[in-house]
Formats: sequence, structure tokens, C-alpha cells
Amino acid sequence: MRKRAFAALYNRVAPRTTEASRRYRERLIADLEGRVLEIGCGPGNNFGFYPASVELTAIDYNEHMLRRARLAAADAAASITVEQADVHALPFGDNSFDAVVSTLVLCSVDQQQALGEIRRVLRSGGTLRLWEHVRSDRTLPAVIQRVASPLWSLVADGCHMDRDTARAVQEAGFELELSERVGQGLPHLLMVAHLPAEG
Repeated sequence: MRKRAFAALYNRVAPRTTEASRRYRERLIADLEGRVLEIGCGPGNNFGFYPASVELTAIDYNEHMLRRARLAAADAAASITVEQADVHALPFGDNSFDAVVSTLVLCSVDQQQALGEIRRVLRSGGTLRLWEHVRSDRTLPAVIQRVASPLWSLVADGCHMDRDTARAVQEAGFELELSERVGQGLPHLLMVAHLPAEG
């Protein structure tokens, strides 16, 4: 029941068609190539930005989100497989993907475990593309986020609005190529990172 309610709420209020969200999604996704994994794909808001050459596997743990995602996949230029799966235990082999995409997901999962799984399924030198809301770098907004986060987490399916995601990504062994704060109000982070190439 809770997953159904969150899916219904998300589909009504999540940013999908604003000019800013289109720009962020396009910047992260439009130049990707090869085999790509999108975690927490929700209703498929990113699917229209993938180039036709991409072979995309998109996952979400919430089966109610996936109904819309499958419809969006049918209309996309890229070849997209939509599956129900949990980012904490990805059902894919090691070194399976050239890139992983996460938009507005790492706020609501165990970051250490999720990033460990992402690292495992990425090939050496693979890229991680993120658009996430994060803790403000200004004192007062950061305090408000910390105080409000427990209640917000109950309403928003485990979302924590006050995480230091850039640090978590680096601690997981990724090297940052781009880390840019964007947007108004609740701060968001655009990030491109990669796994160091082996030897």
C-alpha cells in the first residue's frame, strides 16, 4: 500500500517536464554509449534522453513505478529493458555495464551498500552519472534540512534531503570529473564520476 501511494504521489509532483529538469537529464544522459544501468528509474522520466545506440537496463524496487516505466520504454529511441530489482543487491554480474545513471535515488537508499553494488557492476573505467538533492552548503538551510529530514523521510519513501552524496561517492572509490550544485531552493548536485581504470 505504501509503495502504491508513493508511486501515485511521485507521478503527480516529481519534476518531469520543467526546463531545468530537462537540461539536467540531457546533460547527464545524452552522450552515453554502450550498456547502461539506470537505478531507481521510477516512471521512466529519463528514457527519452538516451541515444538510440544505448542498450539500457532500468530497475526500480517499486512495482507500481514500473508500470509507467514500461510504457515510457516502449516510446523511447533506446533499447530498454525494465526490471524490478533492488540497488542494494543488483542481479547482474561483475563488470556488466559501461555506465550507471542515478537521478534522485541516492537520497533514499543505503548509500554505502548501493555504491558498492554500483561499483561492482561497472566495468573498469566506467562512469557514474548522478542528479541528486543534497545537504546545503549554507548553515541555516542545512540546519532546516537536518531537522525536517526525519518527517520528510516518512512522507517521501525514505528520502533524506541532507546527505553529503559527493563525499559518499568519493569514499566508494570513484574519481569525480564534474561536481556542480544546481537549482534553486533545495540544493541539487549534478555529478559525473568514474572508476579508475585497472593497471
